[in-house]
Amino acid sequence: MAAVTERDRTTRWLVRDLGQPADVMDLVDERPRDPAAGEVVVKVEAVSLNFPDLLLCQGKYQDRPRLPFTPGLELAGTVVAAGKRWRAGDQVVALPDLPEGGLASHVTLPERNLYRSPPGAEPEEAATLLITYQTAYLALHRRARLRKGETVLIHGAAGGVGSAAVQIALAAGAKVIAVAGGPSKAAICRRLGADIVIDHSSTEVAEAVKDATQGKGADVILDPVGGDVFDASRRCIAWEGRIVIIGFTGGRIAELPTNHPLLKNYSVIGLFWGRYRSVDPRVLNSAHEDIVRLYAAGAVKPLISARYRYSEAPLAIASLSDRTTYGKVVVMPAAG
Repeated sequence: MAAVTERDRTTRWLVRDLGQPADVMDLVDERPRDPAAGEVVVKVEAVSLNFPDLLLCQGKYQDRPRLPFTPGLELAGTVVAAGKRWRAGDQVVALPDLPEGGLASHVTLPERNLYRSPPGAEPEEAATLLITYQTAYLALHRRARLRKGETVLIHGAAGGVGSAAVQIALAAGAKVIAVAGGPSKAAICRRLGADIVIDHSSTEVAEAVKDATQGKGADVILDPVGGDVFDASRRCIAWEGRIVIIGFTGGRIAELPTNHPLLKNYSVIGLFWGRYRSVDPRVLNSAHEDIVRLYAAGAVKPLISARYRYSEAPLAIASLSDRTTYGKVVVMPAAG
């Protein structure tokens, strides 16, 4: 295994305490550690941010890495210190293990956390094809068992997971009803190709879905919000439909009267993407290969709303709390 030479340096954003990103993140310069057996070193070329990056800084995420830690849960880059499975020069996307996250010029991480980057993909797009796309793919195909011709209702459709789900559902031959808040986000959903777009800021969602489906309702509903959104989903789920719970960004965790799914024969299904990494990583490997094929065919294209410089990483993470953002936020490190 190639070692990192003494002259090599890495810069890294460190969260030294818990709080708002601008208050708790510092940029440091250090010598990277040499990779152990089964590890490689990747030169980081893009980092795709996710809402958990903000929660991690604030200490509000279900997993709490030891301090100090580096945020950044997914990245794209080039292998510079090879292992058994990967060679120097390989273009990869990766899921680093905290506390050594992706907001660094170089990251040392286990080989098993690397995936091949789609041939010809720019790093900023490649970096976004992991967490959100795998979440959407597994929600639709593994958990909901989506079938061609079914109607899919996607809440938060202009967000990271939502925009990925719109594209994946359309590629599967489904009819897509996209729900977003405000005219600008509704316009984004139309550009993504959704068949029907509902602006929840001005329209009652459940009734609009019933009208659009002649009273039948949606066969599959993806819910990353919870609370009132879940309550609305129950009112417009089809007979033998499937509601997939993928998050609680709305804050309130909804309650379910169990007589309701019995009367309508629908299922409420959970998806916790992160658990597959420890329970059955082969599921993620297979999903990634399918996503790469969809990307190569032009069926999916990441929706990137903002690109930040490496020096702006705290601002980029803070922007995740802004309801005006859509799609993905990417940081472009100047790796050296």
